[in-house]
Amino acid sequence: MSETFGIMIPGAKGAGENIKVVAPWDLSLIAEIPAASADDIESALNTAYSIFKDRDRWLPIPKRIEVLEKTAELMQQQAETLALEAAREGGKPLIDSRVEVARAIDGVKNCIEVLRTESGREIPMGLNAASQNRLAFTRKEPIGVVVAVSAFNHPLNLIVHQVGPAIAAGCPVIVKPAEDTPLSCFRFVQILRAAGLPDEYCQACVTSDHSVAEKLVTDERVGFFSFIGSGRVGWMLRSKLAPGVRCALEHGGVAPVIIDATADLDDTLPLIAKGGFYHAGQVCVSVQRVFAPKQIAKDIAQRLAQFAQAMQIGDPTLEATEVGPLIRPREVERISSWVDKAVNDGAMKICGGNTVTETSYECTVLRSHPLKLK
Repeated sequence: MSETFGIMIPGAKGAGENIKVVAPWDLSLIAEIPAASADDIESALNTAYSIFKDRDRWLPIPKRIEVLEKTAELMQQQAETLALEAAREGGKPLIDSRVEVARAIDGVKNCIEVLRTESGREIPMGLNAASQNRLAFTRKEPIGVVVAVSAFNHPLNLIVHQVGPAIAAGCPVIVKPAEDTPLSCFRFVQILRAAGLPDEYCQACVTSDHSVAEKLVTDERVGFFSFIGSGRVGWMLRSKLAPGVRCALEHGGVAPVIIDATADLDDTLPLIAKGGFYHAGQVCVSVQRVFAPKQIAKDIAQRLAQFAQAMQIGDPTLEATEVGPLIRPREVERISSWVDKAVNDGAMKICGGNTVTETSYECTVLRSHPLKLK
């Protein structure tokens, strides 16, 4: 049975349509979430900015610590539920989603540690006649409204990394999770509110209209923009930020690994196999290419293939599953086209290369021709 969530913006009315959240394993409907309208985004920005402009409404540090401590406690109590939901909506196997939840809880605790230990500093004075009998120091204050746009592959931990520091810094935050995996985000915001955070301090929404999402990001009331996703989208949004807005962009990579001829392969190869097929390769630091000396490259490819073929592909909510589905069917088509092109261009298929289900693909190892180095 699917659930229906409301928009986590006080007073929001919605755009009149729901975004359907499906399980990537079998494409079954999990939940429906109303899409936020342009008016909802304007309301969220007004609410967040009014908090920031009124210093009397800033949350004192003891209150922030209290909220974060209670949040970590509630997350620990709900850890298995959070892991199961992350696995169901994102497709990462339950065994790995549990690790993600543990890391997310630790992330909240890290925010508390930073609050307790980070501070401003004294500026050296009395160094010349002009600075005699002077005292100068810095203190840290909220930068302003934080807008966070997140990715699908770590639906809880990425949100914690973006929202947790904003709350710790005393900034009102508006978060837009990936449309494929919004539920872990909404659960986290619910936990924050249950821990005592005022509703207006952390608002969450999803949008069906890119122009509405762009309005949220590029508004001049935004003080800091946090983005996790593709380089193409991230740099495009950065180019449209209002003057003076600071940002942090986190994008993917190609994650090559170089194996030296003296490497202990018994120790190295299981780690590379895990790093390559973890979350079906849908991680920004997934191992995608392995470079090795020609004399051991064939052996490495064969041994990696053995690990790949032994991995259990299946329903991510089951204990035995080691590799889950890709986030959506078109990703299977995209990867299949990459493999076909590589083979047509001369790569040798050691294992895999076939579709398992509409959203699952075999763990695949290819061996290319030796590089000719000058």
